[in-house]
Amino acid sequence: MKIAVLPGDGIGTEIVAEAVRVLNVLDLSFEMEEAKVGGAAYEAHGHPLPEATLKLAQASDAILFGAVGDWKYDKLDRPLRPEQAILGLRKHLGLFANFRPAICYEQLVGASSLKPELIAGLDILIIRELTGDIYFGQPRGRRIATDGHFPGAEEAFDTMRYSRPEIERIAHVAFQAARKRSRKVTSVDKANVLETFQFWKDVVTEVHKEYPDIELEHMYVDNAAMQLVKAPKKFDVLFTGNMFGDILSDEASMLTGSIGMLPSASLNAKGQGLYEPSHGSAPDIAGKGVANPLATILSAAMMLRFSLQQPEAADRIESAVKSVLAAGYRTPDIWSEGTHKVGTREMGDAVVAAITGKTITKS
Repeated sequence: MKIAVLPGDGIGTEIVAEAVRVLNVLDLSFEMEEAKVGGAAYEAHGHPLPEATLKLAQASDAILFGAVGDWKYDKLDRPLRPEQAILGLRKHLGLFANFRPAICYEQLVGASSLKPELIAGLDILIIRELTGDIYFGQPRGRRIATDGHFPGAEEAFDTMRYSRPEIERIAHVAFQAARKRSRKVTSVDKANVLETFQFWKDVVTEVHKEYPDIELEHMYVDNAAMQLVKAPKKFDVLFTGNMFGDILSDEASMLTGSIGMLPSASLNAKGQGLYEPSHGSAPDIAGKGVANPLATILSAAMMLRFSLQQPEAADRIESAVKSVLAAGYRTPDIWSEGTHKVGTREMGDAVVAAITGKTITKS
């Protein structure tokens, strides 16, 4: 089993280091190779996704990814910005299906901004199509307008588009995932305004005929955003396009108490995957040792389950995280009165101790 380890920028190096420590105590045979990506790769090689890093990712069974980006790179030409690395990996590896579970752990009910009765027991799976939509659609760019309200003015444009095969394959992923859960799927669109998403709705409805055992509902994205904070437990599997999925999954992360708790998996048709926390590089706290590594550690568990066929090892990591939370360990983003505030390394120490059967002690 070969794992490409791409820590990236900001807190990426700190949180990935803890996930690697956790993987190393599982007594499994891994080959892990690290490479630079994002701003770190730009500084070293002049490009956010160097050819060597891309080749390593392509040759690996799975990629453990940290985060990329820093404000100091914002003035670079867009193709050289750190964020282009993750977009490039998605494109070159065909990582079209993004899984983002939003689970509210019992011990963190008080960390959510919603009332406990709304989020206690929350377990949502958001599936986001990852390689189409307005993020990748062509044409795009800037030009002088020849029509519209202000002809002759400078304008920018992007193209939202989806093909039938793109929609069909992500719909199959969503319906098959629902069969392992509560057999309910919510497809999120904006069919009342956008032709792209009327087409999405039509194709999803056709694919659903192959899954008569699955309940399907269609919901406009603005209503879905409202329902996520009004009655989040009404959802089970929620799936949608690239842009809507980006926004809704970040909204759902805060239901759980912190985006620092949200893992994610991005898979291609072969089961090869990129695993990363749902949060960003947080340059404002980088190097301070206070970042929450649990989303990255839980992403490593997803990697074991989906790409490396090690479900028992994944269970061990997830059980260890629950034990650590039950023992009262909290990084600053999930800390509350009466719990034990720890840093990135201490949280990693606690998870390692839980996996190896050692007593979890508070320093």
